[in-house]
Amino acid sequence: MATAHPITDGTASTSEAEQMYLITIAMAAEDGHEGPVPVPQLAKALEVSRVSANEMVKKLAERELVTYTPYKGADLTPAGAAIARTVLRRRRLWALFLADHLGLSPGAADAVACEFEHITPTEVAQQLSRFLGDPSVGPQGKPIPTDEGDSERGIALHSLTESLVGRSVEVVRIGGDPASHSFLEAEGITPGAAVTVVALSDDGGCLLDTGRAQVHVSSALAKLVSVTG
Repeated sequence: MATAHPITDGTASTSEAEQMYLITIAMAAEDGHEGPVPVPQLAKALEVSRVSANEMVKKLAERELVTYTPYKGADLTPAGAAIARTVLRRRRLWALFLADHLGLSPGAADAVACEFEHITPTEVAQQLSRFLGDPSVGPQGKPIPTDEGDSERGIALHSLTESLVGRSVEVVRIGGDPASHSFLEAEGITPGAAVTVVALSDDGGCLLDTGRAQVHVSSALAKLVSVTG
């Protein structure tokens, strides 16, 4: 009989539905929303009625996972944010695996990963991250939260596709498969290297100056390169 792997983090105390509300609030903040997320916005994103959304938000507020301001909406508390980061980490790790190793499109990979995010044990997420090279960006260009909480320590990571033209950045991590690593490393794009974004194409591809040559990196590869600066 196979040994079960329990989920050993804070998500064990929350239901799948509760987690969906928490990550929806977190993703709204990622997309630039400031302040509380209105209940009607949550209801629309989760395809539920406003009454259901309002009831869930109040329940989460009672559990101190969100703060609820009438007529304004919900914000994550530190406890709620921690759960949201954990779930989003699992989701984006699985999405990257499905996109890079099974060939799913970023959108399809994210949809399938949504089914895995609620049931993945902590140690499985850790093993998956190591297998993928500890990536920090998912296939849709969104950040993969880390166990260590890099963002809380002030380390702002983003992919090459999100970098500013003319800006010199430092490569922190490279995700993807060994072939991707080999290509990028052969071009001088390795952790610790400084590169300058010379140009960005509409599809997210980059022209980089590595200090020894100018290199064109496709959108798919650029999303695998996490940088700071």
